[in-house]
Amino acid sequence: MRSLGTAPAALVVAAIAQLTLGAQATAGAQTIAITGGTVFPISGPKIEHGTVIITNGKITAVGGASTAVPAGATKIDATGKWVTPGLFNAATSLGLAEGNPQSGGYNESRAKGEKGISASFNAWEGMNPAATFIAETRRDGVTTATVAPAGGSLFSGRAAVVDLNGETVASMLVKGPVAMVGELGDGSEARGEQFAHFKAVLSDAKTYGLRKVAYDNGAIRSMAASREDLEALAPVLAGTMPLIVSANKAADIRAALGIAKQFGLKLVIDGGAEAWECATELAAAHVPVMAGAMNNIPNSFSSLGHRQENLALLRAAGVQVVIVGDGGGLGEDNYNARNVRYEAGNAVAYGMKWDDALRAVTLAPAEVMGVADKVGSLQVGREANVVVWSGDPFEFASSAEHVYVRGVENNAPTRQQMLIDRYKNKPPTYRKP
Repeated sequence: MRSLGTAPAALVVAAIAQLTLGAQATAGAQTIAITGGTVFPISGPKIEHGTVIITNGKITAVGGASTAVPAGATKIDATGKWVTPGLFNAATSLGLAEGNPQSGGYNESRAKGEKGISASFNAWEGMNPAATFIAETRRDGVTTATVAPAGGSLFSGRAAVVDLNGETVASMLVKGPVAMVGELGDGSEARGEQFAHFKAVLSDAKTYGLRKVAYDNGAIRSMAASREDLEALAPVLAGTMPLIVSANKAADIRAALGIAKQFGLKLVIDGGAEAWECATELAAAHVPVMAGAMNNIPNSFSSLGHRQENLALLRAAGVQVVIVGDGGGLGEDNYNARNVRYEAGNAVAYGMKWDDALRAVTLAPAEVMGVADKVGSLQVGREANVVVWSGDPFEFASSAEHVYVRGVENNAPTRQQMLIDRYKNKPPTYRKP
């Protein structure tokens, strides 16, 4: 990707205006009534000719046509439209990488760590809230995202959940940390060695937790990770923080299940190309799977069994499914993070129930990340992350007509829209070559 450092002055000015408009919208919080649409609360049955009331950034009513509309409310007529919670992409690096670092870009998604471990790395702390891709992702109905470190380490660091509107990371943060991110089967070590190393780190973290005084006094042997990383793994070992393990090969997934059972971990599988082969085991262990449905082409021997029916087969077996990108190197965790709705549409095309697919991009990721009390459904008291769609959100031709994040609709033009507007009309002096 090209560096953004040479953007035309007009675009820079427009970008500053976008931030200003966003701030003004936040300051002007009000009561909004979305009426007449087909409402999908997720936490309950759909409501025909439904009404959603938003007050000061929160959902204050969800019901049928008889729901009272407060006096003075801004009314949005959603007749013939579909109304859903904002979509939740649970596997992104939004705001962590943009452009080419060699030409002015940045990449804050990966920590060097110590001894090959970076469990104490908080990825979201280096997030750029003004990153170009955030506005485009929000424009397509994604209102919430998990910002996670890139893989490449046994324990890569901690992830957080953010809402996609705000001028600072603190103002966007829903909860952090929400999960530890790790990886198995990446090929950096022989599998047997890697599994042993993974268990050694967890074992040392457990020993450290029991013998901190001895560690401080230098009375125990050297550990497999630094003090900070061992501390960071404490909630993982306590079962209070999920461990998201990237694994595609069925054998790697089974190894992760074995390690989770041995140490009492709250495991989540990410990637899961061959997860359908161990669906029964995953369901029995109550282990969710984060996977996509846009790709069935193996990119290594670890994903030879990749198939687009994967999600349907997992859900049919009783596995909790979270739909994320699996486009294979197409930036689905960053500049194409908005494509999560197409992943869901493909999942439906390959056998997943439509209601399950919608839940897998709204409430299911919120449950897995421990923020279902804040986002993921249209319920009284939840954040007003609401989208009004022209039609079925999983249809390619449908569009998000209104996107509210915490009750704020930011209609400032995105960089992509500014570029379209700039170049769609030929200048008077243009001559065809």
